[in-house]
Amino acid sequence: MAKTRPGKKDLDSYTIKGTNKVVRAGDCVLMRPSDTGKPPYVARIEKIEADNRNHAKVRVRWYYRPEESMGGRRQFHGAKELFLSDHYDVQSAHTIEGKCVVHSFKNYTKLENVAAEDYYCRFEYKAATGSFTPDRVAVYCKCEMPYNPDDLMVQCEGCKDWYHPACVGMTIEEAKNLEQFVCSECSSDDDVKKSQNGFTASPGADSKHTKTVMGTISDANMCCVPAWRARQGYRHSRGGTTKKS
Repeated sequence: MAKTRPGKKDLDSYTIKGTNKVVRAGDCVLMRPSDTGKPPYVARIEKIEADNRNHAKVRVRWYYRPEESMGGRRQFHGAKELFLSDHYDVQSAHTIEGKCVVHSFKNYTKLENVAAEDYYCRFEYKAATGSFTPDRVAVYCKCEMPYNPDDLMVQCEGCKDWYHPACVGMTIEEAKNLEQFVCSECSSDDDVKKSQNGFTASPGADSKHTKTVMGTISDANMCCVPAWRARQGYRHSRGGTTKKS
């Protein structure tokens, strides 16, 4: 059992100020940034304790939004995507604004309705180096991009790969009206079997027909290479709710 420092005591839970919502270790929370123009920070509570004045504090592990990472936001990053970082802090529990849920990527793609408090995470992020785990990702379409759950895609009945409508010369509305789709490479194949199940809107997390690549994101051609590399000579620092790197 971990020892608590003198003058401090561990707490099993904390009730968010002004609400009846209770948070415990392991819960994900929204935390108030000092800059009111920024969205709330997202963190996972690791521990709750009270100091000798009975002020509640939380040890948290921060989630980063794509735009807060060294590589920045990419085309395949979803609006609700977060990276679980190796960045820990101790914060006043009074800065907690509410609870949220950070789903696995697989579970997020299965949600029928995405609520405001729903997020997802498919990468872990090292804040000091800008590196990601995993560094291999499944890619789709002619553009060889990882799946963005915000984007509609169509599946070829032949090769079973998934395509962005724009990459195969279609509008979103045209794609939605499809009953079946065959890509240009498969369209001349007489053995292509037509599905009777109609149109499917996204690859989800269980698609078996994916390509896995490892490479680097170059500043000149960011949208075409779906792996990762940290820029050298730069350390990411967070402000707001006194986030110390």
